[in-house]
Amino acid sequence: MDKDLLTQKVIGCAIAVHKELGPGLLESSYEHCLIYELQQAGIDVKSQVCLPIKYKNIVIDAGYRLDILIPGKLIVELKAVDKLAPIHTAQLISYLKLSDVKTGLLINFNVVKLMHGIKRVST
Repeated sequence: MDKDLLTQKVIGCAIAVHKELGPGLLESSYEHCLIYELQQAGIDVKSQVCLPIKYKNIVIDAGYRLDILIPGKLIVELKAVDKLAPIHTAQLISYLKLSDVKTGLLINFNVVKLMHGIKRVST
């Protein structure tokens, strides 16, 4: 599936979740519902995926976890915060650099209109 089409599908699923639940819930609530929507859309999705650091010749589990991974294609980082901050974008960029994935979506569900809480990042 084309990356632009995939990101559009993921955003559509996120909008469906946001329309149903609205803002104000915990990030984990949105994560579980978004995973359900993505699976219903026929998208292969994994959640809370361990992302190790490769340092010299060793692999270190430093505790990084990807909220949602569409293997080899897209990382989706979810938030439920008042406002996205530069550190949230930096977190997603770091995840992209540590993985073999080139595109990510940062989605903040704690907004009135979800489109105001979505940022696409590519490396």
